[in-house]
Parts: sequence; structure tokens; C-alpha cells
Amino acid sequence: MADIKAKVKTVLGIQDNLQDPVLEVFTENIRSLLLGKLRIVNKTIETVPSELDYIIEEITIRRFNRIGSEGMKSESVEGHKIDFYDLDKELDPYMDIINDYGDDDSKPKRGKVLLF
Repeated sequence: MADIKAKVKTVLGIQDNLQDPVLEVFTENIRSLLLGKLRIVNKTIETVPSELDYIIEEITIRRFNRIGSEGMKSESVEGHKIDFYDLDKELDPYMDIINDYGDDDSKPKRGKVLLF
């Protein structure tokens, strides 16, 4: 998790440790959310694969930037408009990737028998 936190801090330009507790809460909550989605498509997954850490990083950055605007769907200030993802749809852009983890080749797949 320290690697994720370091990357997030770099992107956000955070150079001290004052925001670390907030970042840790976000990363753990997002990791749990992602793991839950992964387990729906593949019940044998125990942890989030490290190659999916970037999803945790990207969503952590979005959540951090949204602090103070958590309940809003959009915000408009002097002609500048921001639309936010619904929290329950944060993983939607990554669902194709998540669903790929459901393909477990070791399990038999259902099919058809064709008679000729």
C-alpha cells in the first residue's frame, strides 16, 4: 500500500505526511470495493492483483480531489462545470478489466454437444 500512497501523493503534489490517514482510508476502502467486484467474477481471488493497483490509485486521486463535494453529482462555478462519478459507479470504467479476471481456464465451461 505504501507504493500506492507514494504514487498518489506524487500525482497530487503532496510532499508531507499530513494527508496520509485520509489516503490510507481511501485506498483501503477502494481495495475492498475492488476485491468485492473481483470475487463476484472469480470466487477464488484472495487479494487484489498488483497489476490492478493503478485502479486503486486513480480512484483514490478522484476521491481525494472530491473532498468537500462528496454528495454532489456536478458542480458549476463561473462557467466551469465538473461532473462527478457516482460512488457506486466508480469501477464502471474498469469493468471489462475486472470481468477478465473471471475467466478461470481451470474450471470446465458449459457448452453444447452438436450431433452430425
